[in-house]
Amino acid sequence: MSPARPEESVAALDLPSLPGYRSLREEVANALRAALVAGQMRPGAVYSAPALAGRFNVSATPVREAMLDLAKEGLVEVVRNKGFRVTELSEKELDEITELRQLIEIPTVTRLADGVPADAFERLRPLAQDIVDAAQRGDLIDYVEVDRRFHLDLLALAGNASLVDTVGELRKRARLYGLTQLAEHGRLLASAEEHLGLLDLLRSGDADAVGELMRHHLSHVRGSWAGRPEQ
Repeated sequence: MSPARPEESVAALDLPSLPGYRSLREEVANALRAALVAGQMRPGAVYSAPALAGRFNVSATPVREAMLDLAKEGLVEVVRNKGFRVTELSEKELDEITELRQLIEIPTVTRLADGVPADAFERLRPLAQDIVDAAQRGDLIDYVEVDRRFHLDLLALAGNASLVDTVGELRKRARLYGLTQLAEHGRLLASAEEHLGLLDLLRSGDADAVGELMRHHLSHVRGSWAGRPEQ
């Protein structure tokens, strides 16, 4: 079977229309990162900037600039006169990324249960609800992007900007190929609702329960969200 042309690969993506944003380059880059993480942009596939621009309903320039940003991050590579190819990550690399996230996020979020005012957690509730709403709609790109914002904003409550930046970089490199199947079978909602449950536990100050839920939640990254059975 001959490989799909860049335009055919793009036609299969469920990308949002982005007219009117102040920084189209940044918005396009965020949407593309989310599409990469969600597995809608597959390793080895080549995507052209003009074809992507048509899906976003914007000009090709901010899309090309955004793809070059992703190339600098190692998420895609330039294919001369064709576009950009999604780079591949091995299972080992994805496991290492997940292990680092677990080492950082579980103890950090657990510590937030003791000493952070309850209203700080409550300010994150709209984001948690947005994750649930995206899961109900089956909007995987929005799900990944809002999930990213929620977790980074939650970690920011620890007051360590370098930690937040590190986790942000790790999240960009993750791949969650199982999200599509979970959404199609209506099983993504349960994972989404864990964000609301986490906020409730943080407000109650139950550090042990927070740690347990965080371990369970992050296990999805290389379990059901990755498209393989959880251990």
